[in-house]
Amino acid sequence: MMPLLTEYYLWTKALHIISMVTWMAGMFYLPRLFVYHTGLTPGSAESERFKVMERRLLKQIINPAIIATWLFGTMLLLTPGVVDWAHDGWWHVKFTMVLLMSGLHGALSQWRREFLEDRNRRSHRFYRIANEVPTLLLVIIVVMVIVKPF
Repeated sequence: MMPLLTEYYLWTKALHIISMVTWMAGMFYLPRLFVYHTGLTPGSAESERFKVMERRLLKQIINPAIIATWLFGTMLLLTPGVVDWAHDGWWHVKFTMVLLMSGLHGALSQWRREFLEDRNRRSHRFYRIANEVPTLLLVIIVVMVIVKPF
């Protein structure tokens, strides 16, 4: 299995980046939809339209992308020579940030469910702040992978 991972390393890396970019696009957009959704009357035609948009974004784009990101990321970690486990500390920080991003993904899923059931109690300001979290996490992740400061 390990020689196969080494042989397809560049393909795995490319697929990991593609799936990560797709995941991040959704993670940036869904909280923005929530910002606009908060200003709508529950049960209105506009609110119902946002529910459909949020569901499709989460189920058809964000969920498959997180699965692919984790799959290809795990394959990269298992590829011999990608991480020097004894000396590289950057991957610990990256992994922690990816866990936090995954937790945010779960929170976004829960918040979507609350909108679906007309139970949202958070303000547009809350979602505006939440909309910045993926950017911060992504910056740290990219710096860890590219610069490898530790």
